Amino acid sequence: MNDSLFLCALLTIATLVYVFYLPGRLFLGPEKTRASYLRERKDAVYENLRDLNFEYKAGKVPDADYASLKSSLQDEAATLLAEIARLENPATQKGTRS
Repeated sequence: MNDSLFLCALLTIATLVYVFYLPGRLFLGPEKTRASYLRERKDAVYENLRDLNFEYKAGKVPDADYASLKSSLQDEAATLLAEIARLENPATQKGTRS
């Protein structure tokens, strides 16, 4: 009984160390900027629009749903493009405020 309790405790500790151990140095990858996040999101929205058009042409999406989904995706794309333009051209934004 004592040996099995010891083995269970040892196994539990080993499992916890394996799961929660962090090496001293982690590579987190390049830091994402707001503009890069928006570009990724824009690409995803465009892909969703392409998929929606394909599904509609295949007859899998009703007309009303297609119109509504397409409109919301286009609105999101326009918003993303406007924010990307604003972030990439801050001088034009400042010039229009005066």
